[in-house]
Amino acid sequence: MNDWRLDASKMVEEQLIPRNVRDMAVLRAMASVPRHLFVPRRYAEDAYIDRPLPIGDRQTISQPYIVARMTELLEARSGMKVLEIGTGSGYQSAILSFMGLQVWSVERIDFLAERARKRLSDLGFAVHVIHGDGRMGFADAAPYDRIIVTAASERVEPLWEEQLALEGRLVVPKDVTTGGQRLLVRRKEDRGCTDTWYDYCRFVPLLGGTVEFF
Repeated sequence: MNDWRLDASKMVEEQLIPRNVRDMAVLRAMASVPRHLFVPRRYAEDAYIDRPLPIGDRQTISQPYIVARMTELLEARSGMKVLEIGTGSGYQSAILSFMGLQVWSVERIDFLAERARKRLSDLGFAVHVIHGDGRMGFADAAPYDRIIVTAASERVEPLWEEQLALEGRLVVPKDVTTGGQRLLVRRKEDRGCTDTWYDYCRFVPLLGGTVEFF
């Protein structure tokens, strides 16, 4: 790679700010985390362009805008506990960790979990990566102030709501009856949950169970 920081800054200036991503902590993280290290080497030159990229086993790293948008919708503050469903490459985890959040991330595919765990550790990001079924969340560290789901889900799993702290926020790309998905923010309040819908999007589906290749 040439100077990747120039590519990352250009990504922020040309892809994120024009689309109204305004949270400065999110913009700093997107400009500071080396996205090219989270994709296969053959795609490194394309890491900062406005598109998702394959990372193996039919999984993808989301386009930069979607990563930034979902992170902004979390409205997370440094020190909060965050559960991520779907570790994938580990890039979303790295963004959250850079922002000072305590991150637990669940990945169903063992080699992706192991690869992300090593990459994050090598780069100095303190993320707890768990090989498990994301539909179950991760009760051991609950409750979480925020939950982010990085695969398309047919529903908000009851266990996610159970593991979300009161006044917490959950962001998920949820299947909608008109086709495709939309970003849903669910807030957990004293009197129940309230939902707000945002961008249409496209994610790989959230699957149950675990996959083991080792």
